[in-house]
Amino acid sequence: MDSHGQYEQQAVWTVVASDIGPLLLAATGAGLVNVVFHATDPVRDKALGRLASRLGAEPVEAPGSPLLAEAIRQVRAYFAGERRDFELPLDWSLISGFNREVLRELASGVPYGTVVGYGDLAGRVGQPGAAQAVGAAMGANPLPVVVPCHRVVESDGGIGGFGGGLDTKRKLLALEGVLPEPLF
Repeated sequence: MDSHGQYEQQAVWTVVASDIGPLLLAATGAGLVNVVFHATDPVRDKALGRLASRLGAEPVEAPGSPLLAEAIRQVRAYFAGERRDFELPLDWSLISGFNREVLRELASGVPYGTVVGYGDLAGRVGQPGAAQAVGAAMGANPLPVVVPCHRVVESDGGIGGFGGGLDTKRKLLALEGVLPEPLF
């Protein structure tokens, strides 16, 4: 515990190039804790500040960290089309309650190359009328790509929203064969 009675949890981070732009990956001893889209310097700095505030300790840049090595390998394999499932320990400490329940169901119950509606996912966690709350949970997902919020779509066939931007969502769904590759 620190001097303010908060638990400190050390995190390490790095930025990895991907087909959808730079991704910030952060991990603790418990597992991968955060993935951030479009990790340019300003986005990265803001994300690291939020992470420090939430974990009670300043994250340390450590691209060679053993805590990150497997996550880096699996993310690269996913974007190379060589991996469909992530098999990583996840640190769920940045999310709780309904949002955590929904994201855990998403991670375990919506496989690569498939999609689920917001309302359907709400029903899977016993809250059939909570489609909007599921949308909020997707927006709060601290582990996008690995916990595949891009696979959640509107029941009428619309793509829905996405914190990483709709172009990013389309690219991820195209990578998984759900949508055709964009023409340009």
